Amino acid sequence: MTLQEIAAVVGGAVHDAPAAVTVTAPVVFDSRHVEPGGMYVALPGERVDGHDYATQATEAGAAGVLASRPVGVPAVVVEDVPAAYGRLARAVVDRLSQTTVIGVTGSVGKTSTKDILAQVLPTWGETVANRASNNNELGLPYTVTRATANTRYLVLEMGARGIGHVAYLTRIAPPTISVVTRVGHAHLGEFGSVENIAQAKGEIVEALPDAHDGGLAVLNADDALVAAMASRTSARVLTYGIDNPADVRAENLTMDELGRAGFRLTYDGQAAEVRLRLYGLHQASNALAAATVALGLGLGHTIEAVADAVSRADAVSPGRMQVTTRRDGVTIINDAYNAAPDAMRAALRALHTMTGDGRRAVAVLGEMAELGKHAAQVHREIGQQVAEIGAGWLVAIGGADAAQYTAGAAGNGTTVDRAANVAEAWELLRDGLRPGDVVLVKAANSAGLLTLADKLIEEPGAVTA
Repeated sequence: MTLQEIAAVVGGAVHDAPAAVTVTAPVVFDSRHVEPGGMYVALPGERVDGHDYATQATEAGAAGVLASRPVGVPAVVVEDVPAAYGRLARAVVDRLSQTTVIGVTGSVGKTSTKDILAQVLPTWGETVANRASNNNELGLPYTVTRATANTRYLVLEMGARGIGHVAYLTRIAPPTISVVTRVGHAHLGEFGSVENIAQAKGEIVEALPDAHDGGLAVLNADDALVAAMASRTSARVLTYGIDNPADVRAENLTMDELGRAGFRLTYDGQAAEVRLRLYGLHQASNALAAATVALGLGLGHTIEAVADAVSRADAVSPGRMQVTTRRDGVTIINDAYNAAPDAMRAALRALHTMTGDGRRAVAVLGEMAELGKHAAQVHREIGQQVAEIGAGWLVAIGGADAAQYTAGAAGNGTTVDRAANVAEAWELLRDGLRPGDVVLVKAANSAGLLTLADKLIEEPGAVTA
């Protein structure tokens, strides 16, 4: 698109450039990620103003800048940069006539489900998906502008911190297929109730076209709040489940000694075996969601093709159940990208499974965020679960909520330590870990435990499992 075309789409004006200058690469909001021919989105921030990096972006090859004021280099100037970014992404989607947009949301499991889909769908067509968790009003437009006319499937994880957020994202990229994984307690403090979370997540199925226009809702039958979303759409509905009756099911669920699930995938009288490379029993549900999308699309001539594609998926987003075994025999489970109560419980169950051979389970837990008035109780319950799974050592990092972890686990045979920050935790773990330990590192992203996980993996050198 030329800068003039972009200006027309977003309601802006071209400055400091001929209108014929053309953008031919993704539109990014981080100047370090500019590609030649791309566009840089200058966002004002509390500490850093993106407009200060406009010249640097053009020197790196950007054809132009989306900005709220003239910046002395080719630019489209608008009143509201994030809103214009969304309008530009919508214009891109409207040009992708051969592309199926697949939206994925849920309190937990959405990133893993998106990652599995991003590895399954390329078997049948070029696929673009969010990198890591770029799932908000900035990350979603960035992902959209990475798509081309050759993109067959555009997989978009959609996050929310309030009612109306998912609806906004679906207006940027209207989905033909929507997936809802589970309604849990993530961001409970912001939403106020689980029912409000369900209301917000269900906006993704309300955005679907009718069944005769190809709309498909993929819903988790094991979550009553998700299953109830079928009434909010006129699209075709396919349910998936492990515990409850569903259109697509995982039967005969098993776990190997490394905590990887296997199951019999069944659909429409067909069945095939799935053996996951992903760690944790909860990944079975995420894999089942991805398989349901593929089956709903009618991909592959047999269910075996779908089962095989799902079985080959790996953990690809940083800090999402990534397992590394060091040369000294210590295994690190890096699940430190983020943490909601349901995800924390699932990770602890995975830790328990992976220490079934008598190895010591070590839980390194930072505080969870955005739980509001429920924070103390939920952290204490997680501490109790640490003790219930028989963890040998708990290192709780943070302040008052971390203290609730230790209170919940204390007196039940688990050694408990507190650390005020990552540096203190590192000192404890460096001296206290022993060969054979299996260490789960998990917390809200704001706790900064990704750096701790990296240090643990690097010391004293690691070999990926």
